[in-house]
Amino acid sequence: MSLRFQLRLFLIGTLVAVLATAAQNPPTQVKPAVAKTPGSKSSASQSAEGEKRFETHCGRCHTPPEDLSPREAKAVLRQMRVRAHLSAEDERLILKYLAP
Repeated sequence: MSLRFQLRLFLIGTLVAVLATAAQNPPTQVKPAVAKTPGSKSSASQSAEGEKRFETHCGRCHTPPEDLSPREAKAVLRQMRVRAHLSAEDERLILKYLAP
């Protein structure tokens, strides 16, 4: 077998393996869980308002991250605040939604 044929065979095999793996593990989009405690109506309403503002300002380009620490969420929001034209109130409510 020629080297060119072996290379083509290797590339086709690699492509098939990658496609098979992708087909078995489709991407999932899960929204972060909202903390619900009996005595925190204001917290739940703030989180709901944060979700609306996330969809309005961030949802065109991003899906809500599944697992984000409060520290990471705050750093990301600080960087995106200028780009997405977020007010301080928007930033606070979106942070409540992403990292309750």
